[in-house]
Amino acid sequence: MDLLGLINTFIRVVENGSIAAAARAKGMSPAAVSQSVARLETHLGVRLLSRTTRSMTLTESGKRYFEKVRHIPQDIDLASQAAAIETKPQGSLCIATTAAFGRHVLAPLMPAFKQTYPDIDIELISTDRNVDHRLEGVDVSIRIEAQLNDQLIARKIASLPFIFCAAPAYLARAGIPKMPEELSQHACLVFRYPTDGRFLPWTFMVNGQPVNAKLNPEFISDDIDIIAKIAENGGGIARLASFIAQPLIERGQLIALFHSDQGDKSDVAALPMNIYACVNERSALNSKVRAFIAFLEQQLV
Repeated sequence: MDLLGLINTFIRVVENGSIAAAARAKGMSPAAVSQSVARLETHLGVRLLSRTTRSMTLTESGKRYFEKVRHIPQDIDLASQAAAIETKPQGSLCIATTAAFGRHVLAPLMPAFKQTYPDIDIELISTDRNVDHRLEGVDVSIRIEAQLNDQLIARKIASLPFIFCAAPAYLARAGIPKMPEELSQHACLVFRYPTDGRFLPWTFMVNGQPVNAKLNPEFISDDIDIIAKIAENGGGIARLASFIAQPLIERGQLIALFHSDQGDKSDVAALPMNIYACVNERSALNSKVRAFIAFLEQQLV
């Protein structure tokens, strides 16, 4: 009997709130998860969960047992880390990232990372939703500042430019804005953050002071690649990360705005996109996570 496996499944059921949710988190069928819990109950000779077709609650025995075993998987991981000779990073590495950063930055870098660390097996979760490290088995997440929260330990690893840009056809039609306050008279292509529905502000440094521009949101999307495509086709002005905007600017599909050679009278610059590597706790900074963070820092210089 794999008692540790049964305990781990029971912990996942409690943490996820249902057998179905635990099954999704572990990549198992609900029937297999239910059988694992039943086998653990048989082994202990007590009922841990009170289950109906609509609800699941811990019994008193289940509550006491959960409090005693909930830290076992973490303790085993810590013991393994302490016992291992970490001269060579190895094992599975689950990385979560925003969709655009994963698509445009991480995906092209993954083959080089794998070549450098062939014993690390990579899973890349690319999504703009909130990801729970503990419940989803994420080792490290790459997040922008707006995604940070107090439950994660965050380390800034890069600062990448934001570029305000528009297609030549749009600028020929609507004119070229010189100052942030002129954006209220232009068609703005605005990113709506999918987790909470807010717009990410367009923030500038004007003569050393932060200024949030008043926008005219003519198009709104929760997908930054859609915004870039609308901008390419003359839909308006977009604020894009440099890794999205720069290739389009180099091909002449977009023109960068708010820079000195346009004759701006004031010192105007877009605030950068700060990129953070986040872990659930300091013990999660094992050799493979450290190797990935160091690799990414080197690549994003």
